[in-house]
Amino acid sequence: MKGDFLDRYSRLNSPVHRLRPPVKLAAAFVLVLAIVLMPLSVLWFFGTLTASLVVIAGLARLPWKYLLWRLVLLEPLVAGISVMSLFQPGGTRVFAALVIKSTLCLATMILLSATTPFSGLLRVMQRLGVPWLLVTTLALMYRYLFVLANEAERMHRARASRTFTRQRFQIWRSLGTLLGQLFVRTSERSERIYAAMCARGWKE
Repeated sequence: MKGDFLDRYSRLNSPVHRLRPPVKLAAAFVLVLAIVLMPLSVLWFFGTLTASLVVIAGLARLPWKYLLWRLVLLEPLVAGISVMSLFQPGGTRVFAALVIKSTLCLATMILLSATTPFSGLLRVMQRLGVPWLLVTTLALMYRYLFVLANEAERMHRARASRTFTRQRFQIWRSLGTLLGQLFVRTSERSERIYAAMCARGWKE
């Protein structure tokens, strides 16, 4: 698996990518805050913001398929939370507001992550005084996501090479076993990493 599957396009050379990470992070924070606070009745604001995000994505030369796929992956979470509002009086309007605002917030954060290396965001968080334990946890999480993804790919390849059936039940069963083994290996790896960090003077 490629080692850049999370931030594949964050190091392109475009006007958006060349902006400093603090500027982009501040702009994203202001946009998200404005989206949350602005009532849905101000349609011109949401229309203008949507057009602005499209223009920014175009200036950043990001593949539309990549952006839409990330947005589609996160939309079920938005829909799952928003659908609960349909069971209250006037729920349709609340549902629409939640879906529109959440989708725009997600699009803003996707653009931020797609145009800014994660290491740059961590440095900004460190300068802003975010607790070092949180920054360290995020850095470790980001680093070992690639390790776990490669581990899962190797395990899946080994399982597929030993499985010669195309029955859906067997495929799902193999996937369940694979996830269980990955969880066990992840736990063991985390214990080894923690022991190695403590041996090098890391303190909780």
